[in-house]
Amino acid sequence: MRGALEFVKRPRIAAIIPVLDEEGAIGPVLAAIPREWVDEVFVIDGGSRDQTVAVASAAGARVLVVAERGYGRACASGAAAAIEGGAEILVFLDGDGSDRPEMIPSLVQPILDGKFDFVIGSRTRGVREKGSMGAHQALSGYVIGAAVGLVYGKRFTDMCAFRAIRADALARLGMREMTYGWNLEMQMRAARARLRILELPVPHGRRLAGHSKVAGTFRGTLKAGVRISATFARIVCEGWSPRHVSDDAKHL
Repeated sequence: MRGALEFVKRPRIAAIIPVLDEEGAIGPVLAAIPREWVDEVFVIDGGSRDQTVAVASAAGARVLVVAERGYGRACASGAAAAIEGGAEILVFLDGDGSDRPEMIPSLVQPILDGKFDFVIGSRTRGVREKGSMGAHQALSGYVIGAAVGLVYGKRFTDMCAFRAIRADALARLGMREMTYGWNLEMQMRAARARLRILELPVPHGRRLAGHSKVAGTFRGTLKAGVRISATFARIVCEGWSPRHVSDDAKHL
């Protein structure tokens, strides 16, 4: 497979990993990324107080430090840098080791085949390590995903961070969310724009080190829930006309 990839010109692929205090996990995550598939890895640091930046740099990643915290802000900064560097396919994944980098080929191949524009992993449909995902996370993914289906006709089962998308398609979505609503916003805007979307089961594990900034605390869970709910309401209420949606689709 590697030989074939080396001799057949393919779109440039970049991996984008937002992090905050992940010194114990980011090294193994970067080591597991299949570099025959990924041309450049961007680690976007939101102000870590540990050795995350040093570990990521030593592992060969391009590290960007953003002045303001925010999950969406980190993802947007990484996407902008990757696109500026010529990336045509963007892969997003978490830096805590819960996502499996070896699954990257499964996410990007449908895009390389020209069949899909956006491929998203589903933890709820995949094999989950015990303790890797709370029941409230799985339930919220199903509920929000069903709501998106009612509004835009495309149903999801998760808001998993592990995903791949054509860079030009992402650039046209008009992403605005700078916090935890980034993943949902991408899914909603992609569905509204009639992107060709594929949801694939992916394995999900427990984080390799540290604690979750979202599911690890009641405050974090509540804050993320509020932001996600606000994102859903904002996008639904934007009042885009059917003609606007159709025009978006024509340009993708």
